[in-house]
Amino acid sequence: MIGFVRGVLVAKRAPSLLIDVQGLGYEVDAPMSTFYNLPEIGTEVRLYTHLQVREDAHSLFGFGTEAERSLFRSLIRVSGIGAKLALTILSGISVDDFRACVERQDSARLVRLPGIGKKTAERLIIELRDRLDLGAPSLVPAAFAGGAAPVLSADPADEAVSALIALGFKPQEASTLVAKQSTEGRSAEDLIRLALQSAVR
Repeated sequence: MIGFVRGVLVAKRAPSLLIDVQGLGYEVDAPMSTFYNLPEIGTEVRLYTHLQVREDAHSLFGFGTEAERSLFRSLIRVSGIGAKLALTILSGISVDDFRACVERQDSARLVRLPGIGKKTAERLIIELRDRLDLGAPSLVPAAFAGGAAPVLSADPADEAVSALIALGFKPQEASTLVAKQSTEGRSAEDLIRLALQSAVR
């Protein structure tokens, strides 16, 4: 099991990251809650990780805090919740807010998350209310480090749309959400955050 990775952030295009760990490039998928707190490209970053091994792929997921990773691991143990949907949930709601929804049995709030229907929301509450152990949050240690070449990013709006599609939104829905937020000067991360906020209101 890979517990964490620490290296230079080479590229970030939500929800995927590329981290150079002493010459070895790790491809890592991360929720937007982690993306919002990432340092600049070319900077050292440390992420808690979860390795998923399947017959057709080995996938590595990264998280800024242990609490995020713990919630991810709890989510993927719920029937019908895969890694992709778990990342979408973490991208649309904070760990504390999710915990509060489960404690209050607030399925209506969970249904507003992309990909979560009424039955899935109720299943999440039933299966997690007695065994949700999220641990204590911890910050992402990051220090400036050289050695990585800058990576040119795509148009922020296009990047935001691609990220939302990767998180489970339909293409037309993703385009509409981003178009509502698109203003010159906004980064892809800002557009994604605002689009997600708009989607779950």
